[in-house]
Amino acid sequence: MDEYSCFVDWDKMDVSVQSQDAKELTCTEFQELKQLARQGYWAKNHSLRAKVYHKLISNIPCRTVTPDANVYRDIVVKIVGKRNSSSLPLPEFVDNSLVPTYCLNAEGIGAVRKIILCIANQFPDISFCPALPSVIALLLHYSKDEAECFEQVCRILACNDPSKRLVDQTFLAFESSCMTFGDLVNKYCQAAHKLMVAVSEDVLEVYSDWQRWLFGELPLVYIARVFDVFLVEGYKVLYRVALALLKFFHKVRAGQPMESDSIQQDIRAFVRDIAKSVSPERLLEKAFAIRLFSRKEIQLLQMANEKALQQKGITVKQKR
Repeated sequence: MDEYSCFVDWDKMDVSVQSQDAKELTCTEFQELKQLARQGYWAKNHSLRAKVYHKLISNIPCRTVTPDANVYRDIVVKIVGKRNSSSLPLPEFVDNSLVPTYCLNAEGIGAVRKIILCIANQFPDISFCPALPSVIALLLHYSKDEAECFEQVCRILACNDPSKRLVDQTFLAFESSCMTFGDLVNKYCQAAHKLMVAVSEDVLEVYSDWQRWLFGELPLVYIARVFDVFLVEGYKVLYRVALALLKFFHKVRAGQPMESDSIQQDIRAFVRDIAKSVSPERLLEKAFAIRLFSRKEIQLLQMANEKALQQKGITVKQKR
């Protein structure tokens, strides 16, 4: 096994990612990287993907004081101490979201919680970030140790390029992205939107699940392919893939009775079992075939939605 496998349970991993000969990635041109990411060039080789992630993440422009691997080594003992990592309570900002195990071994599963707590310690300004457990669990598969994974996640969180939106870290950002997703569904997936309106009491509640489909329900092979492209192209990719998921859900389920009493649960179950109906290639093909929006359109929608929420005074999650 390679140096990037201390947290991986290889019995659960797709065999094809172990067997390919390592290739190097030499290109740095954006257009070429974009092509390779979309084609899954590094998806077939575990250690190549780890190296590519490392390279792409270290190129993210960050705040000058961004916690690194050494910070993690300094603080982890103070924060976690002798406690059993599987029982560590998670910070409120992850909003009880799923902590996916993907193909992690027992050590990896415990490491996710330790890293989340250390991030909470270093980023007191994060107030709402339900995608975080999934991002950490994913990156642990491609990290040499906990400290390296911590550093990579910190770089994603500390990105200070205003044109590059990566992970929502406040309720306002999260909620406005849910509204933006709803706007995009209404415009680009009208048939699915009609179904949602017909079968749900609160269509925004259904759409507020869109990040959970990606960061929580999607199996590792799929979310890793999405992440490959996300690290190159940014946030827009997430909207595209979530729209593609909704289109496939509508196609597979149109005309069939609901499986549960909630469309939310039905979509989650569909995404969890997506391998039964759609391959990762097919999902990405569909996502990029949506003849659609520019980054500019998304930014404008997002800004308008943030403004509308602020005017209503909705900036923090209400306690249920």
